[in-house]
Amino acid sequence: MISRRSMTVALTALATLAAGSALAQPAASAPQTLVPAKSEVTFVAKQLGVPLQGRFKAFQAQSAFDPKAPATSKIAFSLDLGSVALNADADRELSKPEWFGTAKFPKATFQSSAIKALGGGKFEVAGKLTLKGQAHDLVVPVQVSQAQGLSTATGSFVLKRLDFKVGEGDWADASIVANDVQVSFKLVLQGVPAL
Repeated sequence: MISRRSMTVALTALATLAAGSALAQPAASAPQTLVPAKSEVTFVAKQLGVPLQGRFKAFQAQSAFDPKAPATSKIAFSLDLGSVALNADADRELSKPEWFGTAKFPKATFQSSAIKALGGGKFEVAGKLTLKGQAHDLVVPVQVSQAQGLSTATGSFVLKRLDFKVGEGDWADASIVANDVQVSFKLVLQGVPAL
């Protein structure tokens, strides 16, 4: 049978070891937050060959990004589809089931699966984009710059709208509304470690 004194010594030793191992753990990095007022997500679609420029007014990003350790970094992004701003008529149309179907699919999301450094503040972010219930792999080139304690990630990619069933029925005709939509973003973040 273990004596009370032996038990106390053993517990004290365990507590000391646990405290020592906690001290040995690296400090948690500061939370990274999006600065919405300085960030933007825009797009250019073509209808009958005429470019139409729009933007999304509401989006969120969750980032655990270390430029020096991109392989262990993660980025998640969500976009409120109902916040689209093109023009009053188009905005009403885009919420309908043929387009974004915002009643059923209020958000588009992106979750990174791999981030690769290319040098010079350039990164390649691979992940899955989910829009209108359709999920497809996507690789996005991203340029990161830093100034005054803020990190700015910019990039653009071409989205094939028909892959995501955006513009169904009569609108599926790519000669009326082009299948390619150019999406561009500027995400300004606080708390990202130095490049």
